[in-house]
Formats: sequence, C-alpha cells, structure tokens
Amino acid sequence: MEMDRRGFLQAIGAGACLAAAARALRAKGPASEKPNIVLCMADDQGWGDMAYNGHPVLKTPNFDRLAAEAMRFDRFYAAAPVCSPTRGSVMTGRHPNRFGCFKWGNTLRPQEVTIAEALKPAGYVTGHFGKWHLGPVRKGSPLSPGTSGFDEWFSAPNFFDNDPILSREGKAVQTRGESSMVTVDAAIEFIRKHAKGSYPFLAVVWFGSPHGPHRAVEQDRAVYADQPRKLQDFYGEITGIDRAFGKLRKELRTLGIHQNTLLWYCSDNGGLRAESTGGRGRKGQIYEGGLRVPGLLEWPARIGKPRTTDIPCNTSDIYPTLLELVGVRPKKQPPLDGISLVPLLEDKMKVRPKPMGFWQHPTGGRSTPSSRLMAELLKAQQAGSEVNPHTFGQDAGKVTKQYPLDSFPGHAAWLDWPWKLHRIEKKGQARFELYNLARDPGEKKNLVDGQADRAGAMKAELEAWLKSVVRSLNGEDYR
Repeated sequence: MEMDRRGFLQAIGAGACLAAAARALRAKGPASEKPNIVLCMADDQGWGDMAYNGHPVLKTPNFDRLAAEAMRFDRFYAAAPVCSPTRGSVMTGRHPNRFGCFKWGNTLRPQEVTIAEALKPAGYVTGHFGKWHLGPVRKGSPLSPGTSGFDEWFSAPNFFDNDPILSREGKAVQTRGESSMVTVDAAIEFIRKHAKGSYPFLAVVWFGSPHGPHRAVEQDRAVYADQPRKLQDFYGEITGIDRAFGKLRKELRTLGIHQNTLLWYCSDNGGLRAESTGGRGRKGQIYEGGLRVPGLLEWPARIGKPRTTDIPCNTSDIYPTLLELVGVRPKKQPPLDGISLVPLLEDKMKVRPKPMGFWQHPTGGRSTPSSRLMAELLKAQQAGSEVNPHTFGQDAGKVTKQYPLDSFPGHAAWLDWPWKLHRIEKKGQARFELYNLARDPGEKKNLVDGQADRAGAMKAELEAWLKSVVRSLNGEDYR
C-alpha cells in the first residue's frame, strides 16, 4: 500500500504536453492567459469575525472593500473544524480523513497529489508562505512544502507570532515584524519575481493569525483601546491580517496583474468566540459555528461585477475549481469530495449539485510548537548541523492500520441544503440530529423524529460516503 510521490504523479496527465499547451496559450495574448492564483487563509477566523458580516467592533476595511467589489460567499465552509485537516482539503480537494489527517498536527501522505503538483503540468510556478502544518519544514522531509510541489517556500510548521523564525526551503531565518505582514512580504517578493515571467504563478499565503495566544502589535491593538486587553490583542490580530491583505491586494494592482489574478480568501475553521462564529458551537465542532468561515474571491477578468452567493461552498472545492479553470485533467484522480465552482463563477449554478460530508474522527491531534521547533532548527544550523527531518511524518507514506467499514466513531454530518443531518457515534452507538438550516440556522430544533423518511435517506447517503472515506483511509486509492 505504499507508493512514492514521483510514482503517483506519473498518473497526472501528459505533463510536458500540457506545459507546452500552457506556453502556447500564453503566446496568444492576454485573453488566453491562464490566471495567476493567490490562495489566502486565516487561522481561526470565524464567519462573524469580519466587519462586513456585522461585527460591532472589528475594523476590517480591506476585507470590507473586497466584499463590496468582488464575490462574497455567505455560506462558505471549512472541510474540518480544525486547522491541519482543512489545509489538507485545500491541497487535495479531498476530505482530510481520506488520508488520515484527522486533527491538528496530522500530515498529508506523500501519495496525495497537491494543487501545487497538479498545476505544474499547466506551466505554473508555485510558492508557499506562512503556516504549513501539514508536515515538517525541514530539509529532507517527505512532507515539506518543497516535496509537496512548491518551488519556493518560506514557511512555519504551525501558527506563529510576531518576529517569527521561518524556514526558507529548509533554512531557518529569523524575521522581524508583525506576523501577517512578514507572511505577505514574503509572498510579494515571490509575486514580483514572477509577475512578468513566462509562466503563471500559484502563491499560497497562509497566515498564522488570529490563533492564540493573541499578541497584536501596538499599531493594531491601539484601534481597540476601549476594549479589554485580551480583546485588543484578538481584534488587533485580525486587523493585522486585514492590513497585510490590503498591502497584497494593492501590490497586484501596482504590478498591473490584478485583472487576471484569482485571489481567494477564507479561514481554516470556525471562530474562537461563540458570539461571532455564525452558528451553533465554535472551533473544533461539526455544528455550523465550527465550520462556517468567511469566503471572498476576486478575479476581475472573469467576475466583472460584485456578487454575493448563499450557495454552500467548501474548501475542498478549491482544488477541482482551479483544475478545471486551467484545463488540468489527471489521468488517475483519487475520489474528490469537492466540486468545481466554475459554473458558480460563471453565474450558472443555482443550487449545489452535490451534498457535503463532514467527519470529526476521535483520533487526537499532535502538538507542533512552531516557535520551539524553529528555534531548535535555527540553533542547530548556526552550529553547522541539522536536525531530524522526520520529527513529524516519518511513516506518512505507510498505510498499515486498517479501519472498519461498519463503524464511524466521532461526529459526522451530511449537508444537503437546507437540511443537515448529524451522526454522533460513541462506543459503537450512533444517534442522529436533523436541522433545517434555512429556518433554524442555530441548529436548535432537532427534526429527526418528524422527518423520518428524509432522515433515513440522508443517513444512507452519509454512511455510504463514510465507507468511501474509510476505503481511501485504508489505502485503496493508491493501489
């Protein structure tokens, strides 16, 4: 059940031919050019942690401007209620349980095809900046950004605070500055380098904020001087992201490439504070508050006027959407959970054609203290040595444990708008909850007893999906 990444990538269709086709398309002129792609993600920003979504205190002027000028997703979901799994969904278009990324600190498998790898046959140059949290950021790791398809990277193994130590392709570098601005400045350096190049670029920009402990810089904290100190730091970190994001968006215009650059922003899970999550619960839960996140997309060349959609969309949709946009069709694509949103971007999608599955497996997370790990790496490299690149994920390419196909422990859900069925299994016993989100967005009134036929049909669909996920988890996709 093992396969190295190179062997698996041979299944990606006609790499050299697609790259040549990409060059030919670019030679025809701007109308035929493939878009540059910038994927941004916050760490723990809930749906309600935006001024444009009605937060009474937060100041997010750059996000507010984007929400008014571009495409706003009012019902955008993280694939999981915690960080690493959702990041894995962006990379693969698959639910993270399919490759064993159950919780924080869990990793990709080398067998998975990432969006960076998939876009290479279309001629893309790729870069990752900021929080990685899908494996180590050390030389020699099979799970670093570099071995996951990124040509250039300046990354951290987890969330990071101000003045972070980051890894530039495996070399630890001490930086100075507000954490989100450090991330954006690294991305801008990459974008400037490739803006006028022969090939389009993919820049993945993953912020380390507003993950706790919250430590806003004075400039951003001062905006909230009338708030308690803890809230000053929390709100200040979000304003710090907003400020950095505004600089990034402005740079795309300064470089004259914003028209054909797809800029996508979201968060990795629901919020920390229940009052601004946008639903019941918070980070770590399968209820709406743990999954619903801000979603914004700008692409002036294809989305010419402001739009708002309440069609449910998911971080797993990013991968298939981008592949369709650039014309990449892998010969052997493992099962996807996301769908292409190209029809939605073209204003041709009126309802989501496929339900969404969620599954919070009870397997625990793994501590990944970025500040300590990066300090160790810097110290070792300054002393002329390296540290073990396999600290996390040394067995990531091995599929040894087999999971049963008749038991799905933890909390799962099946969202077929407006209905959402919850399946909660403990000690082999499952109970169900059913909510109509259009009428009951707070998931307060359980309708499972009064909607027996609907609940039964949704239960069958959910359990069929769960079996599919377990088959992937057991390695069947790699055979």
